[in-house]
Amino acid sequence: MGANTFQIFSASPRMWRACAPAPSAVKLLQRIRERHDLAPLVIHDNYLINLGSCSEALRAQSTAAFRGEMERALAIGAEYLVAHPGNCKGHSIEQGICAVARSLAEAARGLDTRNLTVLLENTAGSGAALGCRFEELGIMRQLAAEMTALKIGFCIDTCHCLASGYDVSSAAGLKQTVAEIDRLLGIENVRVIHANDSKGALGSHLDRHQHIGRGHIGEAGFRRILNHPKLRSKAFILETPVDEEGDELRNLEMLKRLSRKATTASGMLKLPS
Repeated sequence: MGANTFQIFSASPRMWRACAPAPSAVKLLQRIRERHDLAPLVIHDNYLINLGSCSEALRAQSTAAFRGEMERALAIGAEYLVAHPGNCKGHSIEQGICAVARSLAEAARGLDTRNLTVLLENTAGSGAALGCRFEELGIMRQLAAEMTALKIGFCIDTCHCLASGYDVSSAAGLKQTVAEIDRLLGIENVRVIHANDSKGALGSHLDRHQHIGRGHIGEAGFRRILNHPKLRSKAFILETPVDEEGDELRNLEMLKRLSRKATTASGMLKLPS
């Protein structure tokens, strides 16, 4: 398909139980990645995990599951592990943020994580979801840094940006959004961008991904995002729908077409989650 980076689940994303990867499968993956220059490899964590839960039982279960995610990421040589911060239903945002930092520190305890970076992903902000504001993500990272040596960066989802109120569809809005990311998170800490158009309008808090160019961000919006001087070197990961056969390739080709230079397309993927 022409992709040179990709995102996977390391186990079923809807089950707590998971198995360690077979050593033979790990070696095969490493050989294939080297042969096809596939880097970085990104893992997305289990959908059941809620690192920000203020229910101690669920937080402990989520922390144990996230440790498993980290162990599998280290075993297969993934560079990044993307995590949703979770939600703090029934509690304050401050309590939820503290829970995320504590969970990350506990999950990493005793592991050699020098070759892995956890990326906190911004959310659409529906319900009690944490991380729809860049300020929240930045504080999570700061608090966690006081508890663990685990490297923590960020994954920015374009659909989630628009849905949570950051207007990445317009030139002025993108400029302001990137400035906010740089100020609050550090643009160098953003390692991956989930490139998804949005079925929901600006500020809708609707987490519904759309094909590139067919949503409220649009082709012009993605052309600006892909070619922004502070973003174009990032790894772009598609999480767009597959409604018809070939949709994944069409979305990948659309991103390439919207890139002004061939070099800009390096770092684009499509393996649908």
